[in-house]
Amino acid sequence: MKQQLVAIAVIAIGAFSAPAFAQNETTPSAPASESRNWLGADGATQPNAALAPTYGEVVLEAGFTPDPHLIGLHSGGGIDAAAAPNLGGRNCAGYIAEAPDYRVQYTTSGDDPLIISARSAADTTIVVHTPDSQWRCNDDGGLGLNPSLILTRPQSGQYDIWVGTYGAAALAPAELAISEVVSQ
Repeated sequence: MKQQLVAIAVIAIGAFSAPAFAQNETTPSAPASESRNWLGADGATQPNAALAPTYGEVVLEAGFTPDPHLIGLHSGGGIDAAAAPNLGGRNCAGYIAEAPDYRVQYTTSGDDPLIISARSAADTTIVVHTPDSQWRCNDDGGLGLNPSLILTRPQSGQYDIWVGTYGAAALAPAELAISEVVSQ
C-alpha cells in the first residue's frame, strides 16, 4: 500500500489559461452575506497564510477519527499558483484564492503519513503551506485529475491548504480530505 501511495505522488504540470472570475464573487456554499475576493486585497498575486481560512479549521492529533476528515468547499481563485512569487520554482499549478481554504493544526505521532487530497468532478490542485514555512503543491497525484499530497514524515503544527482549479474553469465544488490512511 505504501509503495502505491509513493508512486502516485509523482506529478506532471502542463499549461493552463487565466480564470474567468469576477472580483468579490460570492461562493455558492457561503452564506449570502459572505463574499470572497478572488483577486485578493489590492490585486494580490500570491497566497497569504496569515489570512483567516475561508472554510474553517480543525485540530487533529495522530490517530484521529473519523479518518478521513472531510470538508466540502469550492476550489479556485484569481491567483495563478504557477506565477505566484512566493511559490516560484515549486511546480505549482492552478488558480487559488489569497486566503487559505482550510487550516489544520496537526499533532503527529511520527509514525503515520499525513495525506492531503481533494476530490472533484473538475480538475483540481492543492497548495499547502507547512509548519516549517515550506510550500508544497500537487496536481493529479490522486485518482484521475484529483490532487494528493503525501507527507511521509509530517511535522506537528499548522498546515494552511488551498484547493485550486486547473485552467479557466469556474468555481468547482470539491471535497478536501485529511487522512493518515487514504487518498482521494
